[in-house]
Amino acid sequence: MPAQGKHRRPKSVSLGRGIAAVTTGGAVLALPVLGATTASAAPAHSVAAEKAVAPVSVTAQVNSVTKAAPARHSVVSGETLSKIAREYSVSGGWKKLYEGNRKAVGENPNLIHPGITLTIGAKAAAPSDAKAGKAGKAAPAAERTATAERADRSERTTAAPAAAPAAAAPATYTNDLDGWIKESLAVMAQHGIPGSYEGIHRNIIRESSGNPNAINNWDSNAVKGTPSKGLLQVIDPTFQAYHVPGTSTDSYDPVANITAACNYAADRYGSIDNVFGAY
Repeated sequence: MPAQGKHRRPKSVSLGRGIAAVTTGGAVLALPVLGATTASAAPAHSVAAEKAVAPVSVTAQVNSVTKAAPARHSVVSGETLSKIAREYSVSGGWKKLYEGNRKAVGENPNLIHPGITLTIGAKAAAPSDAKAGKAGKAAPAAERTATAERADRSERTTAAPAAAPAAAAPATYTNDLDGWIKESLAVMAQHGIPGSYEGIHRNIIRESSGNPNAINNWDSNAVKGTPSKGLLQVIDPTFQAYHVPGTSTDSYDPVANITAACNYAADRYGSIDNVFGAY
């Protein structure tokens, strides 16, 4: 049987770098030996370096809105709650401002008096990064429009009331027969005495020809001591009985004479318009 060779366990080879001598037929070869499992360790990072490259804290990116201590504002003439709320960027607008100052303002938020002091939160801090600006732009357009409309309504309701229309100037009348008749008609209208321009004018022309100082000294009334006087020839007892308040007590006064005569004619004939002869 063939001879059995002897096998020896090879010695372990050092893992370090070195020179291994290998014999081959008596020749000696010098070969570099590399460790099969050797790997250079990655350079260690210091704690400080790790902190330097650590990601920025999330909280540092969040907008921080700081609230300052409450401010005080003294109201001046022309200001409104909506205007003050916008000036101080009050969250919740004029309604929030009013809620915090109801006692000082009173029950009507549209009426604030100059001199009262309002307690107001400080302005919100400006956004710390671009994200805050984007968040502000993202507010619904409808909400912004509604807020503006409420502010406008508040300002309109607190605006000064329109000046009352000037009182109508008193009517003026000419100092002639036309003016006397027109002024008498105005007085008669105030007292509910009927009569028309035509009816008055027609009777005046017949009785006195338009002379306010006319007097009848020859008829039966004159014989009794009460002559007929003025534009419509009224005797003193009749003038005094039918005198219209607000007119002169002189029976020769044109307006007083006409209104008294028309008042008498209305009582006896229904209207001066119904008189076509001596009355």
